[in-house]
Amino acid sequence: MRLLPLALLVALLLPGTAAAATAPGAPGEAAHWAPADKDGFGTAHNTTSKVWHTLQGGELTDVYYPRLDTPAFRDLQFAVSDGRTFAQRETDAANHTITLTDKRSLTYRQVTSTSRYRIVKTYVTDPARNALLIDVRFTSRTGRKLALYALADPALSNTGNDDSGTATRHALFAHDASAGEALIAKPRFKRTSVGYLGTSDGWSDLRTDFRMDHAYTSAPAGNVVQTGRTKLDGVRKRHLTLALGFGGNQAAARSTARAALDRGFGRAARRYADGWHRYLGSLKARPRSARSFATTYDVSVMTLAAHEDKTFRGASVASPSMPWVWGQGLSEPSDAYHLVWSRDLYQIATALLSAGDRAGAMRASQYLFDRQQKADGCFPQNSTVDGQPKWTNLQLDEVAFPIVLAWQLGRRDAPTYAHVKRAVGCLLANGPRSPQERWENQDGYSPATIASEIAGLVTAADLAKANHDDASAKAWLATADDWQSKVDAWTATKTGPYSSQPYYLRLSKTGDPNAGTKYNLGDSGPEQVDERKITDPSFLELVRLGVKPASSPLVRNTLGVVDKRLGVDTPNGRFWHRYDFDGYGEKKDGSNWDIGQPVNPTEDWANNATIGRIWPIFAGERGEYELLSGDRASARGRLGSIAATAGPGHMIAEQVWDQFAPSGSAGFPRGEATLSAQPLAWSHAQLVRLAWSVEAGRPVEQPAIVAKRYAGG
Repeated sequence: MRLLPLALLVALLLPGTAAAATAPGAPGEAAHWAPADKDGFGTAHNTTSKVWHTLQGGELTDVYYPRLDTPAFRDLQFAVSDGRTFAQRETDAANHTITLTDKRSLTYRQVTSTSRYRIVKTYVTDPARNALLIDVRFTSRTGRKLALYALADPALSNTGNDDSGTATRHALFAHDASAGEALIAKPRFKRTSVGYLGTSDGWSDLRTDFRMDHAYTSAPAGNVVQTGRTKLDGVRKRHLTLALGFGGNQAAARSTARAALDRGFGRAARRYADGWHRYLGSLKARPRSARSFATTYDVSVMTLAAHEDKTFRGASVASPSMPWVWGQGLSEPSDAYHLVWSRDLYQIATALLSAGDRAGAMRASQYLFDRQQKADGCFPQNSTVDGQPKWTNLQLDEVAFPIVLAWQLGRRDAPTYAHVKRAVGCLLANGPRSPQERWENQDGYSPATIASEIAGLVTAADLAKANHDDASAKAWLATADDWQSKVDAWTATKTGPYSSQPYYLRLSKTGDPNAGTKYNLGDSGPEQVDERKITDPSFLELVRLGVKPASSPLVRNTLGVVDKRLGVDTPNGRFWHRYDFDGYGEKKDGSNWDIGQPVNPTEDWANNATIGRIWPIFAGERGEYELLSGDRASARGRLGSIAATAGPGHMIAEQVWDQFAPSGSAGFPRGEATLSAQPLAWSHAQLVRLAWSVEAGRPVEQPAIVAKRYAGG
């Protein structure tokens, strides 16, 4: 032994400290994205820092870089061990809380508490660079020294299955063909390792004997997980800062993380908060209607602003999440909610406009026209943030809304009108029947879509007159009048089973709503359902957009049918399902929807394999209707209902639990978020827009020129 080199002797005596070693078990278990029900969402308000982060269940979850449609990191949490009797991950602990440290900034703090320890983490993205900083405070509650380990899972370039990891003595790195990631700490990590999920990762190591036995320095081409033992013991050493840096390669990421760490958490946090303070200060003063939920209102406005990409300005995604872990179901790599949808962007833009962010709304409008399809004037069903069409169907409400938005913004210039005229050409060539309606799985005559088409034609005609194109204006108004006069005949049934009086359907397949045409609902809904049995609250677009008066007997009768069929009362207020027999949601027991789930074999909702739950946006749409009916008090109540669904981080979800919430199960309270997308930009937009509508006593985004023509507005 005395003849052995000292380095080799140390390697033999100390497990895991051997010279460079490649982790076994490649490529590891397949990567899956984190759950979609986020507790917090943040990014610097400027465009320099192209990093967004989300928080869920006591840990850092999906981080996006360099675009908001490109997740680059799955999760980071801590594990605690005494080295002898236990090891526990934060996500396995029962008690997690999240709060805003500043009510006018997207600065979140997470706390994990057990009888043994307490971990407090505060997050900000560095406004000066592509890095996330985490302030960590760790306390042993027993007075005994504990070990704190960081467990990090990079997933660069929208997939976690092809990363390569490297560990040096004090730092952790990952890279793929397009990007690099670095994780460093101050004080520096005491020990590091990279491995593969489920085979040689740090948690697999720790849970066996509560110690870090391995220190692998290389993990090429797989689902890489990083482990760093910190110098904290919870007694004498309690505070550290983590820097998660990104770049075009590993070296750039390392330089970025180091610069962020050198700058320090405090300076970055102050500049981060100042950015959001300035943004809110540039807007109109918060409306009185939002006084009782002021923080949720402010967070909603900031969240909408945070949904905008920083390279392709004006492009806002639907949500920074992957509902039901769609990254491994509907698509791989993930997309769906990371795409730009004209419909959702209209909702965001009108909310920003109402709150006083005209520049943000204008960027959204310009983005849409810049990405308009040149051949036919239509707009893509959706696109990546750089404008590349992704899914290939045509939805005519997504063609009409950019026209309406241009009119709302007063864009009467000739270049804008050229785009509008081409969009009208798309409507006339394809409408009023739409290849897909707003829920994207059916073609036919939809009252909601036709409402948007009519509004698009009328507002386009006004823009035509401003550009001295009176012939086009006359022709478009004639078509709008024709469609407005026929929409009831196309979409309201007189022979349906739910009322002796006519009521609007979700859609009619052929334009004859009395024919009883059957169709397959899609989204795991039942097959061959009579169209007269499928109602939808979306018909209220006819009223919101000024195509029909709120006093219409047909509208009022349909409201009664929809309330009976789709309305659900919860402790947070009344909300509505999308349509009858909707399967777009979790399984009956609350577990994740399997994208491969076969269609439900029955129209009996209670026995469906998957169930679409209730949506907060419908409370907003009902509130807008109630304002037009002169019932401001009820509209104010709807506004409070939407706000009440927000979680502790003030995030608002796509869906909340309904009458089919799993009974007796913790974590499924009616009226609170399901496992759907949270935050959903549309939900936050509806809250902001309704707040200003209640303040004004009318829907602020209603095109007055349409209402004047058809609804006596």
